[in-house]
Amino acid sequence: MMRVRRSAWGSIIPALTLLAGTLFAASASTARGTSLRDEGRTRVTDLIGDEQRDNRRERADYRRLRRDVDALSRAAGRTDARVKQAQGDADRLAPAAGFTAYTGPAVRVSLDDAPQPSGGLPSGVRPDDLVVHQSDVQAVVNALWAGGARAMQIMDQRVIATSAVRCVGNTLILQGVVYSPPFRITAAGDPARLHAALAASRDIAIYRKYVRAYGLGYSVRTLARAVLPAYTGNVTMKHATVPTEAPRGAH
Repeated sequence: MMRVRRSAWGSIIPALTLLAGTLFAASASTARGTSLRDEGRTRVTDLIGDEQRDNRRERADYRRLRRDVDALSRAAGRTDARVKQAQGDADRLAPAAGFTAYTGPAVRVSLDDAPQPSGGLPSGVRPDDLVVHQSDVQAVVNALWAGGARAMQIMDQRVIATSAVRCVGNTLILQGVVYSPPFRITAAGDPARLHAALAASRDIAIYRKYVRAYGLGYSVRTLARAVLPAYTGNVTMKHATVPTEAPRGAH
């Protein structure tokens, strides 16, 4: 009998630099989620409701503050050369930060729950073995970044450094939005490198054993051209530092 296939919840993206209006520099923020599959039904419902309410409130606050910042920046940029330069820096860094759309070849991975056996679960098989877990999604995300992904999207949302994926029951919560399987992860980049990174992932190899044993869904396809939308949500910064030059002799 195969053992549990869960891996450590790793970081989604190494670092994000964000400048908006006046210049801000942000360091890496580890996106760690919490597996919540063992919570009771009432607790799961409460968590989903809280997450959605928080998301709506934060998005409304973000839109209001974004309008204020943009208005102040435009006004200041007309008279202050430093602000004008900061605006130019922000525009230059926006693509790498995920704040502009990205178009190019891509690879799309789909993960799905296994069908429920008509005659009940076989001996030794748990319901937990038949669903996609948070760590499974994370394994795909990590492999695609390792394969040189230039941009990534989960379901219909762009992924940035502060994005965190969490599983609640058999649903996925990303930036306050709840999704049901199948879960689709799209990564733009060199398809050959992305396919190779998926094939080399130990965590995905373990997941694929469950695919063969229990019928979990796993498919990978190449897209000649994909359009990944810009990230439009708010950004909660936990750490902000100004990058320093590498030490002498560092490579």
